Amino acid sequence: MHGDATPHDHPAEPGTTAYLLQEMQLFGHRPFEDEPDPRPLPDAHLARGAIADMFDALAGCLVETRIEPDLDDLLWNLVNIFHRAGERVERQLDDNEQTQRRLQREQDGSEIRSLELERATREGISLIERRDAMEFFREAAADQFRLLLRKAWLPRTGSRSNQKAMTSALIDSRDFLDARLRAKAAALLPEGTRIAFTGGADRGDHRKIWDVLDRVRARHSDMVLLHGATPTGAERAAACWAESRSVPQVAFRPDWAKHKKAAPFKRNDAMLEAFPAGVIVFAGTGIQDNLVDKAKKLGIPVWDHRGKPG
Repeated sequence: MHGDATPHDHPAEPGTTAYLLQEMQLFGHRPFEDEPDPRPLPDAHLARGAIADMFDALAGCLVETRIEPDLDDLLWNLVNIFHRAGERVERQLDDNEQTQRRLQREQDGSEIRSLELERATREGISLIERRDAMEFFREAAADQFRLLLRKAWLPRTGSRSNQKAMTSALIDSRDFLDARLRAKAAALLPEGTRIAFTGGADRGDHRKIWDVLDRVRARHSDMVLLHGATPTGAERAAACWAESRSVPQVAFRPDWAKHKKAAPFKRNDAMLEAFPAGVIVFAGTGIQDNLVDKAKKLGIPVWDHRGKPG
């Protein structure tokens, strides 16, 4: 009967101290604190397989149903989950960088100050590994997006950059900060031969475009593609080519809010300010003509395919 129950009949739920001790036994740390996490990163092969399974499951569930029109947006957002996660870690890295700089200024030779700086440096390295892992997931998801929808995944705002990992546990704090700045600059301004591409939004034989880009890349193995990020037509085909060939690409989107009707022409100026080694142009509108005219005035070679049938 209920009245005869003893405390041993209904064991109490473990308290917070028990959970903490369990975590310390398993992982040697308390989750969600700012201590570096000693657990390994996800296995690359398993991670890539998990991403493929996610896309296959979602597409298989929605294809040939009345929800299929939403599949494009849902798959885009699936990639964006990892993109945004990487951005959040990047913001934590910015905070960590400021913490390290403050601790450097406060160094007074004491062991306490030294340990604080060492801890912040280890935390920064751990954050870099987390960010790179999120970028790995994003790139694996972007590959699945391209395979299923036959177009490249691009963020609707901001950049999509890949930054190399730095995993030395013995790196000095000042070296860490300098290397981080170099890594950020390299990601935003890819090294290599920059080639600009432009074409109409309602034009573009993708086979011809891919053939031309392949020939240019054969001459410039370190090619970086600059384009206007138009979601349809020739520039979409060029973005898909870069995605398929693993060629770095920089998207120059028109700033309509700032420049109004002049936005595409201001975008052309910005693209040429990146000093491309050449400009590939396919048939389009006055926007393409404007870019060609400005490139020629600057002495930049132009490979003109506007008058050539696909």
